[in-house]
Amino acid sequence: MAMLTIFTPSYNRADLLPRCYESLKRQTCKDFIWMIIDDGSSDGTDILVNSWIDKENDFEIEYYYKENGGLHTAYNEAISHLRTELSMCIDSDDFVPDDAVEKVLDFWKKKGSKEYAGIVGLDYDLDNNVIGDKLPEQKSVNLIDLLIGKYPIHNGDRTNVVRSELYKEVAPMKSFEGEKNFNPHYMHLQISKKYDFLVLNENLRYVEYQPTGMSASILRQYKNSPNSFIETRKLYLSFPDTSFVFKFRQSIHLVSSCILAKKVKQIFSCTNNIWILLLALPFGFALTIYILIKTS
Repeated sequence: MAMLTIFTPSYNRADLLPRCYESLKRQTCKDFIWMIIDDGSSDGTDILVNSWIDKENDFEIEYYYKENGGLHTAYNEAISHLRTELSMCIDSDDFVPDDAVEKVLDFWKKKGSKEYAGIVGLDYDLDNNVIGDKLPEQKSVNLIDLLIGKYPIHNGDRTNVVRSELYKEVAPMKSFEGEKNFNPHYMHLQISKKYDFLVLNENLRYVEYQPTGMSASILRQYKNSPNSFIETRKLYLSFPDTSFVFKFRQSIHLVSSCILAKKVKQIFSCTNNIWILLLALPFGFALTIYILIKTS
């Protein structure tokens, strides 16, 4: 049995998947499974992937098709099939350096244990520049601490290698009808309430953002997936020892998401920070108006 699963959610990315596949074929270590989660594609992704399954001998490829539901539902599907110790997501528009699997597995064999959630590594752009700053030069970090700005670095996207059993503990993520923009990093933050991630200051993924990707047009996401963002803000506001500025900013977004979800009466049941929430109310209303104007 392989030690690592690389899972790739994909929605109509048959034009980009070959780049990811070729990067996996170049891996210096083939001790992994590649799992493609087809999130309802209609562009022949199934035919393409099955052609690879028929001819690939160096590593195992698994393919699962599901109705389109968004990235978080593809994560849910992938996690339900995981059977390796470790797992990591490489998006369909991303690819990995030739030695990424070797780096991950060697590092985990030397330093990994059930004391840690997994490994956090770096993402690079196509010009070979690290996205954000390198991680702190210490054995491990907490992803919540990264989010709230505890470390004196400019935070960027990261690649998380996670113990599969921990994914299974926090999955599946909730789904709200018609909402497809619930960020799966929610699960990594849930895991980080109990565990730190080992630091590997190495490139584990090349990232190319797409115009149709989840990172694009955040205002439309706020408008189209308000219930998902309510859950995210509630999680953020549950973190202990965060600054007033952090709580205030999240409270503004919480107010706005509740308005967009038509759940105004539930605003004060979402957090214990009532006074901060009261201060955030007018700013949340203003943010909502801004979102509606910009997305109309």
